[in-house]
Amino acid sequence: MDHLTELENQTIFIVREAYRQFKNVAMLWSIGKDSTSLLWLIRKSFYGKIPFPIMHLDTGYKFKEIYKFRDKYAREWNLNLIVAKNKEAIDKGMAPEKGRFKCCTELKTNNLKKAIAKYGFRALYLAIRRDEHGIRAKERIFSPRDEDFEWDYKNQPPELWDQYKTKAKDEEHLRIHPLLGWTELNVWQYIRREKIPIVSLYFARNGKRYRSIGCEPCCNPVNSDADTIDKIVEELKISKVSERSGRAQDKESAYMMQKLRSLGYM
Repeated sequence: MDHLTELENQTIFIVREAYRQFKNVAMLWSIGKDSTSLLWLIRKSFYGKIPFPIMHLDTGYKFKEIYKFRDKYAREWNLNLIVAKNKEAIDKGMAPEKGRFKCCTELKTNNLKKAIAKYGFRALYLAIRRDEHGIRAKERIFSPRDEDFEWDYKNQPPELWDQYKTKAKDEEHLRIHPLLGWTELNVWQYIRREKIPIVSLYFARNGKRYRSIGCEPCCNPVNSDADTIDKIVEELKISKVSERSGRAQDKESAYMMQKLRSLGYM
């Protein structure tokens, strides 16, 4: 069995095990390469019919390509799509210009808190990877959040020999990270193998492409001529540039990302 198939099998096992424990679950879909790959794997896990909602946290500042892709594949894949917006914060003028930390807290973290409270989700699937950011390396595959949705990164449950803490206290919810052990290169190799559709922003135009996408004001492209998946795979084999080098909140400080995540950020 090749490495990609091993990763695929492990991910499908985690997805099914989590659903066995928690029926009231949802997956967070950012429309990026990782979450779209996870969505593909979840569709495989349930033979094409996902038995729970897929939720997009919409800040109102995403690339137009993201919205177009989301709506197209939500229809084609017959997703039960929830679009969650912190309309109260947006109506009060919350925007990236107010400060990255404050904006992310209101339009992402507090937006997520409100959605969980509204729908009563006990667990959420997320497509984060350990290699993407140093703070995410502290995560577990089954990661508890307390009644205030906060993450105690100093007190994470051990995960040895594929034994996971799949139970949550009544006041907790769990974040489930089925791609935690994947790398950026693994994801692109899997996209190539499975022919997974991906937002066009990842492909180079005029010597630039995005390696990580989110809110348009907070993302910058990197120098690249990789305009096909094959070229992206080859580029990643030799690249020394950080995947999230174009994300504004990552540049501000590692502490900021740790603080955001401790408060409930993805």
